[in-house]
Amino acid sequence: MARTKKTAETADEKKDIKKKRKISRRHEILIGSLLVLLSVALLLSFVSFFIYWREDQSTLVSWADRSLKARNWLGKFGAWLADFFIFKGFGAASFLFVKLFFLTGAFLVLDVPLRKLKSIWFWDLFALIVLSVLFGFFADSLPELGGTVGYEMNVFLQDYIGSTGTLLVLVFGIIIYLIYKIKVSPDKIKGFFERKKSEINEELAKMNTATPAVSDNAGDAYNLEEFATEEQPNEDLKFNPFPEEDEEDIPEPVLKVASKFEIDKEALRPTIEHPSEISLTHDPKHEAVLESLPTPTPAPQIITTDDEAFVIEKAPEEDIVEENLAARLVEDFGLFDPTLELSNYKFPTIDMLKEYAGGGITINQEELEENKNRIVETLRNYKIDIAQIKATVGPSVTLYEIVPEAGIRISKIKSLEDDIALSLSALGIRIIAPIPGKGTIGIEVPNQKPTIVSMKNVIGSSKFQEAEMELPIALGKTISNETFVADLAKMPHLLMAGATGQGKSVGLNAVLTSLLYKKHPAEVKFVLVDPKKVELTLFNKIERHYLAKLPDTEDAIITDNTKVINTLNSLCVEMDNRYSLLKDAMVRNIKEYNDKFKNRKLNPEAGHRFLPYIVLVVDEFADLIMTAGKEVETPIARLAQLARAIGIHLIIATQRPSVNVITGIIKANFPARIAFRVTSKIDSRTILDTQGADQLIGRGDLLYSNGNDVTRVQCAFVDTPEVEKITEFIGSQKAYPNAYLLPEYVPEGETGINLDIDISERDALFREAAEVIVSSQQGSASLLQRKLKLGYNRAGRLIDQLEAAGIVGPFEGSKARSVNVPDLQALDQFFANEQNE
Repeated sequence: MARTKKTAETADEKKDIKKKRKISRRHEILIGSLLVLLSVALLLSFVSFFIYWREDQSTLVSWADRSLKARNWLGKFGAWLADFFIFKGFGAASFLFVKLFFLTGAFLVLDVPLRKLKSIWFWDLFALIVLSVLFGFFADSLPELGGTVGYEMNVFLQDYIGSTGTLLVLVFGIIIYLIYKIKVSPDKIKGFFERKKSEINEELAKMNTATPAVSDNAGDAYNLEEFATEEQPNEDLKFNPFPEEDEEDIPEPVLKVASKFEIDKEALRPTIEHPSEISLTHDPKHEAVLESLPTPTPAPQIITTDDEAFVIEKAPEEDIVEENLAARLVEDFGLFDPTLELSNYKFPTIDMLKEYAGGGITINQEELEENKNRIVETLRNYKIDIAQIKATVGPSVTLYEIVPEAGIRISKIKSLEDDIALSLSALGIRIIAPIPGKGTIGIEVPNQKPTIVSMKNVIGSSKFQEAEMELPIALGKTISNETFVADLAKMPHLLMAGATGQGKSVGLNAVLTSLLYKKHPAEVKFVLVDPKKVELTLFNKIERHYLAKLPDTEDAIITDNTKVINTLNSLCVEMDNRYSLLKDAMVRNIKEYNDKFKNRKLNPEAGHRFLPYIVLVVDEFADLIMTAGKEVETPIARLAQLARAIGIHLIIATQRPSVNVITGIIKANFPARIAFRVTSKIDSRTILDTQGADQLIGRGDLLYSNGNDVTRVQCAFVDTPEVEKITEFIGSQKAYPNAYLLPEYVPEGETGINLDIDISERDALFREAAEVIVSSQQGSASLLQRKLKLGYNRAGRLIDQLEAAGIVGPFEGSKARSVNVPDLQALDQFFANEQNE
């Protein structure tokens, strides 16, 4: 009775347990599904965190601001999850949470006992902490991988045991994980290599031994292969060629047979009687065995026999770089930015330029009508009828375009230039017969009240601001009141000429001001030559920003004619050096070279550098020709002929446009020319190869010619206070340590070497230079220039003194000089012996 009651109670309990189990099972599926989905959400948020974490920082601060959109794949919630687990948590190691949550959810959904998760949770949390601290150890180079927890734990450990102790603790933690979790042991490693060894021995045994036979005491022989394939009722015959991982006690394969048969284990062991006779190249059986062997690794495969070891070694293959290294550098560091050193440089504002009253053109209708009537009347007096006439008003000149009746000769109209000027009582009438590109004849008549073209209007025009040119120059406005912008890099050199007081210096200031408003100091440098000593002195304030000069010179603006020769020859040396760089880089011009350098395809350690444009400005060229002659003309001609491709451009101004100043060599290499007003037609033809400059009205009125086209432009006016304000603004900003240094030029007369140098006449840097030469074991002047920051002349003198002292050998052409002192100790002994003497 009691037993029946107890059985009933047990059945009721089972029903209750089953009922409870059925209810909790639903909860398990729900919770498990939630954990699986959470693991997927964590994975998505973690992966997108490493892509968009910089953009999503602001969304974490303004959580309630719905206008801010997070770029994380799970939106603001994903950004918050990734920030909590990775940035504020365990860093990249937080990906283990994805695994833990996914496995826990899967176990719950699949009704797998959760007790199996204890070990996984324990070791994954252990690995989470170790990895977080390990990544935090390298927080300086990879700060986002360790997270806040890894970083703080690292700081805590390093405060007490230092960085070396922290690293040892991390190594110990990794060893613990390998031993207890992965179960790596020395015996397993040893057994792994022994199994590999036994596999190779068995394969080699088949090459030299016959099929093993099994015999009993009566002499009956059985084929082992046939015996193994027969159906044996006895299950005792088992062949285990390789031990399992856990069966470490089994030393080698064992073949067990029924008691009727006794197999000699030593007879079955593979043997090689004559290992030296093995040929792996000619025997097809051997080749078949080699094909059956495991694929060799870069490490040597050793086959051990009783007599000697036969080693098969495969050379490791070279690593193949599948990614363009230059593209990877650009991806990691971005394009090279030459303006980075002066990244905070601010261009001068347009407000610094003065806007003169009456900035726009005022059209005087009465004046236009009166001039039109006089032109028509004068032409009719000479029986020249006009079919059409049109006027275009410019700042200082109005262009009247006329279309004569059929049958009128153009030369007849052109011969009436002085008669039309007489009838109009104008200062200078210029007839363009015909206007290029049009079927009309142009008559340019000066306005009675010319308008001043301010530099502010020219610089502020969209044509200049949006100009996609390398060296844009805003000269002024044309007759049609359009801003005239030209590219100095395309000219490629500019010749300016005109009589005294007609606007050459203002034109130079307009050119320089245009470049100052458009180009960064890292992109362009000026070499200013001012024989008059007063025109370009305002630009002294921007010496360390924009100017270039020779080493060991005080003033960047050259006023001494003797220094001009060295400067021009130095520019020729710079030109040759730049062409060598272009040759090494396999490009044709400076633009391609700089683009290649910005894309990090040129190695600075090989001498490559960013090349700024260099603009040489000579204010009074006639004075240089009078004092120096051929010494100036020759380097000018060389630069004009060759320097355009490497970014050196010349602007030469002169007030005496005669043939002995503007020679044929100069004119041939200066296709772009600007002519201000001159006094005679001969001077106009000397400058422009055509007349017309003698008919200009002065005060900035100019003709610009580049080839066959001649354009009349009213030069923009920039006054001295405006230039002073701009240069003061630029000069007050952070600058380079020095002006851009040109290579020092060594005249031919100074190339002789005097080796009889007294010790007292040695340079102050003699010992330091000797230490540099001996340390690098390379005797060259360029090395001293780079290491000691010297000019070429001083470095050459130091090399001569070192040769006289016997420290370096003689000159050997393109090779570096040999160094006779092996090390610094021998150098110290050398100086000690000199002092004793």
